[in-house]
Amino acid sequence: MTLRSLLIASLSLLTLSGCSREFVESVYTVDYSTTNRFANNLAPTPGQLTKDAAALDQLMHSFSGQVERYWGENDALVASKRQYVKYTDGYQSRAHVDFERGVVIVETVAKTDPTQHLKAAISTTLLTPDNPAGVDLYSDAAIELGDKPFLYGQILDSEKQPIEWSWRANRFADHLITTQLKKRAERYHQVYYVEIPMVADHADQRSYKYAHLVQDASRRYGISEDLIYAIIKTESSFNPYAVSHANAYGLMQVVPATAGVDVFKLVKKRSGAPSPMYLFDPANNIDTGTAYFYLLRHRYLKAVKDPLSLHYSMISAYNGGTGGVLNTFHSNRAQAMNSLNNLQPNQVYWALTHRHPKAEARRYLQKVTAYQKAFNQGTL
Repeated sequence: MTLRSLLIASLSLLTLSGCSREFVESVYTVDYSTTNRFANNLAPTPGQLTKDAAALDQLMHSFSGQVERYWGENDALVASKRQYVKYTDGYQSRAHVDFERGVVIVETVAKTDPTQHLKAAISTTLLTPDNPAGVDLYSDAAIELGDKPFLYGQILDSEKQPIEWSWRANRFADHLITTQLKKRAERYHQVYYVEIPMVADHADQRSYKYAHLVQDASRRYGISEDLIYAIIKTESSFNPYAVSHANAYGLMQVVPATAGVDVFKLVKKRSGAPSPMYLFDPANNIDTGTAYFYLLRHRYLKAVKDPLSLHYSMISAYNGGTGGVLNTFHSNRAQAMNSLNNLQPNQVYWALTHRHPKAEARRYLQKVTAYQKAFNQGTL
């Protein structure tokens, strides 16, 4: 499957998964222009919540076409929830941060002076600022450097020092090219690349930055800190650049058209929906995601009587919707709630992890509860 077909096929996920997508009452279309232009539409009004999906098709067709032109169908990559991918240098170079494996791969397919192109790409990757709204993931647009790097402390140079300034980044790039340069032959091109390991506690390095935001949201909405941390770990591995093809953004992977609309309307008492720019801001994202848990607890699942059963149901609903939770127990909502309330919490957990209609939701509850346990044991 080509990159373009993968991206377009993924659009169908908008109505199938994530952050209670069942509550959409009208068609919502995000601003499908590139990320650094999202600022033009900070708060869509209800009248703006319709748009032809051809705009997305056009953007993705152009983007994937450029990527495949230089990298080929089999070597094309795209950003996702736990994978940062950014093309630069006329699509000849790219950075790939794999947050799950803890490795940064910087590559180039430039045919002329490839090591110079690679050096520039390495330096840019190491100095990319901690500002997701300013990085266009769906083009080769240059990255404006200047603020403290996003990867600061998560990568150490050959002297075991964090990288913040251009001179250190360039020197480390030279070192990597001299000692770690690798090549691989693809069908139509030669790839020059380096792999840079991240520090062992790279996830902790990212999570520490958001501790005060998690604490504030926890107090504001009465949702436990361990749950918020576990959701962020599961959804994005603390990657503020996280974006999914189901139009979910940021640390808690909030979908503007569903959870975002609900929070704006029912919690914030404002019209419209949050824009991607709004949700790329960690403070807004954590606030919105936590507020949605407040709605799950006090509105959509308020009839669940046992606190632990409610806890499991909320987690499952954040991923697969309230309808998915209830359908686990019965097709009729009233009967489903009655059945749920007649079970012990461990039975509710078993049902949601074995009988939920969606395999992703079954795994999701298992992951989040495991991460909660790790957080409380001090290992997350």
